[in-house]
Amino acid sequence: MPSHPPYRWPDPDRDYANGAFIPGADAYPPRWTREAAAFRQSLGRRAELDLAYGSDPREELDLFLPEGPPKGVVVFVHGGYWHLFSKAHWSHLAAGPLARGFAVAMPSYTLAPAARLAEITAEIARACWFVGTRVPGPMVVTGHSAGGHLSARMGNADIAVPVARVVPISPLAELGPLMATEMNATLKITASEAAAESPARHPLRDGVTAHVWVGAEERPAFLSQARTLSEEWGCPWTTDPGHHHFSVIDGLARPDSPLCEALLKGL
Repeated sequence: MPSHPPYRWPDPDRDYANGAFIPGADAYPPRWTREAAAFRQSLGRRAELDLAYGSDPREELDLFLPEGPPKGVVVFVHGGYWHLFSKAHWSHLAAGPLARGFAVAMPSYTLAPAARLAEITAEIARACWFVGTRVPGPMVVTGHSAGGHLSARMGNADIAVPVARVVPISPLAELGPLMATEMNATLKITASEAAAESPARHPLRDGVTAHVWVGAEERPAFLSQARTLSEEWGCPWTTDPGHHHFSVIDGLARPDSPLCEALLKGL
């Protein structure tokens, strides 16, 4: 029998509930944590950990370096609806870009409710500028879910960061619907913040390329969010067959995956 809440309409909390619709969802976070820790250990000195990019305790990032001179750098921004997780859960996802010769930076950021969304956006912009001083070459910013939102913001015309390409994965591109969810008691998104911080309401910055990625088996709300961003930006979008919200990021760990191909296209 399904474990998710019974259907009703409207039900914004159900719309954005991912784990309730994914079999074995509880097993994913501990697996991510184990794989990330093992990956960091395997890199030895090629893992530069806990580099401060700002003054807040969570303004730190991990930088993973390829075996040779880097061709550029990928910045991965984690998800968790802006109030969960940290950089430590996702290190293993650097494996794909690293194998293709790119450095990978993974920042943490101040979580809601300690920070508003605009403040979190500013932190990721600072992280990008910091990474640009450490690694030469083109910068690609990607991220998952709430991190997809933040990676998309790095491509918006109202943000100035040294980014060549953005690849938001399952992004939250329009924040208006989240104002009706129970989690907004934590996020505290207002109408003015939704207007200012929704990537779909701002154009893609000149000179930045983009590709939106989403799992084909994700919640309808996330499919809609991804399509909306691609339509507003006029960029490609891909529905990844067989993948849901928790598995859609797995391709980042494989250098020959379609996701890694899209991530580094043209670089």
